[in-house]
Amino acid sequence: MLITPPSPSSAHSRRSFLRGLGTLMALPALEALTPRGFAAAKAAANATPTRMAFLYVPNGVNVSEWFPTGEGANYQLGPTLKALEEHRADFSIISGLAQDKARSNGDGGGDHARSYASFLTGVQPKKTAGTDIHLGISVDQIAANKLGHLTKLPSLELSTDGQRSAGKCDSGYSCAYQFNLSWKNETTPMNPEMDPRLVFERLFGLGAAGNSPEAKRRRLMQKSILDMVQDDAKALQKSVSAQDKAKLDEYFTAVRDIEERIERSEKMTKPLPKGVQAPSGVPDGYEDHIRMMFDMLVLAFQTDTTRIATFGLAHDGSNRSFADIGVPEGHHQLSHHQEDPEKLKKIAAIDRFYIKQLSYFLSKMKSTQEGEANLLTNSMIVYGGGIRDGNRHDHDRLPIIVAGHARGTFSPGRHITLNGEVPMTNLYLSMLDRLGVPAERVGDSTGRLEGI
Repeated sequence: MLITPPSPSSAHSRRSFLRGLGTLMALPALEALTPRGFAAAKAAANATPTRMAFLYVPNGVNVSEWFPTGEGANYQLGPTLKALEEHRADFSIISGLAQDKARSNGDGGGDHARSYASFLTGVQPKKTAGTDIHLGISVDQIAANKLGHLTKLPSLELSTDGQRSAGKCDSGYSCAYQFNLSWKNETTPMNPEMDPRLVFERLFGLGAAGNSPEAKRRRLMQKSILDMVQDDAKALQKSVSAQDKAKLDEYFTAVRDIEERIERSEKMTKPLPKGVQAPSGVPDGYEDHIRMMFDMLVLAFQTDTTRIATFGLAHDGSNRSFADIGVPEGHHQLSHHQEDPEKLKKIAAIDRFYIKQLSYFLSKMKSTQEGEANLLTNSMIVYGGGIRDGNRHDHDRLPIIVAGHARGTFSPGRHITLNGEVPMTNLYLSMLDRLGVPAERVGDSTGRLEGI
């Protein structure tokens, strides 16, 4: 079946598709797929969606290296954040946000599990290692409940640590709390996907697990996604403007690149001990894994496959080592630094590693055009964690970056310092407003965060 650009009056032109064997490949926004004329252009601009993503990093930071000095637009980036200098006009650092429900509040140890569980919910998890888990709905799912019907996937949950929804993890807390950022309701976590292959196939219509008969047949035939839709793609490219053709070329190149990287990682993955199985498409290198997931998140936003995402770069309490950057010790182990200068130096190196990945993601978002703007202009990205200093397990004055322009409703480029202790969830209420999802409350929110 060959596809032609829909008529300007098509209500579904924003989410047009190319179809192949078991493939449903969404297209980015193109001139040929939007109405023409002044009134139509205005309507199209109003229809441009706002995206929202939450990126989590664990175990606190080296405070003296991470936080900026000064306030407002003339602040100075701390040494850790220097990799973000090129994006200075596209993000703000907010100092003064807190996560009270990550504190003990009478429940004893377990700060890592509480930090992860309460980051997007603003709710204190019930302390249990059994099946009687109880938390609250997360901000991403509040949005997905209202907007999810507009996209193929209501939301996208990503991780580098896989799924754990049972067992005991941190001081008597269920692993469900420590491995799930997103919660559908009080008792149901939204399990994240860590395998790039399965995320890729989910985005392109081959089933949530990539195990549909069509997906298996395509792999058996060694056909790529683009091979399956090449006739449709060629026909479409002949009938669009030069600008649209360039955008399609860029999009198809990105798809091909991701698919080839997944295939390389599958071939290069080191053999595991007998009886141990790993997801098929997980790269051997941690940086490669993170960037592949970021690339697919960009594609998901670019094609309007989803508008809401969460990505746990690592769960809180992660003891991953970073030998590639000269830090062979585990992250969690180092975070209890007791002011040891050598340990603090290594924590700063880990912090810079994560900021480098954020910079990569922001660059990809900015380079992806969408009409007269780009994906970052039309997005809201929260980056940070629920612990300030891993040695103290403090949950106030958190390291939080808010990137994107939210379609002109954010004023980035500043260091915003708040008076007193302000719940993280106040920020979320303000973000929901910009999505057109009004809410009276998110977890422990006390009002909306103004001036962002």
